[in-house]
Amino acid sequence: MKTLAVAAGIVAIAFLWPRPADPLPGFPHVFLWAWEVPENLEFLDPQAAGVAFLARTVCLRGGSVSVRPRLQSLRYAPGTALMAVVRVEPSDSSLPPVDATSAAIAEAAAIPHVRALQVDFDATLSQRAYYRELLANLRRRVQPSMPISMTALTSWCESDGWIAGLPVVEAVPMLFRMGPGERPARTFHPALCQSSAGVSVDESLREPPSAARLYIFNPRPWTEATYRAALREVRKWH
Repeated sequence: MKTLAVAAGIVAIAFLWPRPADPLPGFPHVFLWAWEVPENLEFLDPQAAGVAFLARTVCLRGGSVSVRPRLQSLRYAPGTALMAVVRVEPSDSSLPPVDATSAAIAEAAAIPHVRALQVDFDATLSQRAYYRELLANLRRRVQPSMPISMTALTSWCESDGWIAGLPVVEAVPMLFRMGPGERPARTFHPALCQSSAGVSVDESLREPPSAARLYIFNPRPWTEATYRAALREVRKWH
């Protein structure tokens, strides 16, 4: 683990400039997203990086809710900071009652060793009021000590402003797999979007993010070599 410890020190040094208060105190400044593939992350130093893993997908269809659980294995070292990510996927315009959706998301908080929740919902313009109500309901449903994070389209963090006041500790701008009209940005105006950013190992950035906490996506299973290469890239940005 000596090599990873050195890399962790590099990342820590990179983040030593004045910033807003950390919305996730005590959590690592690097999280690896672990999506729906088998993952063995036992090589991670728990002091250097956490794991934000896809825990379940909540499907909204015909006014009802169904849940697709994680089906792939996930291995990690003891003491690793775990964040359960819940993907919300509506398939039509008939949205179920907020209580039902919120309950399905909140169940992920009961997964052993989970320390935070992250909601991944690409809400359309017509779904924003529903999403706001959903997050408020979820905040009331889970323990106050359980932080709630959300992913965010870059447009939400640039000009929309609709995310202001949402009951989450952070909104993570997704600086990869961008749609038409979206572009990368180094800094964002809403306070919720300033502390974290999401990047991918398979997409380069012309303007690397200045965020203190990074969530790193890999379309393939993580390896120690891929992780170390990602940390080297982070070092170049600063």
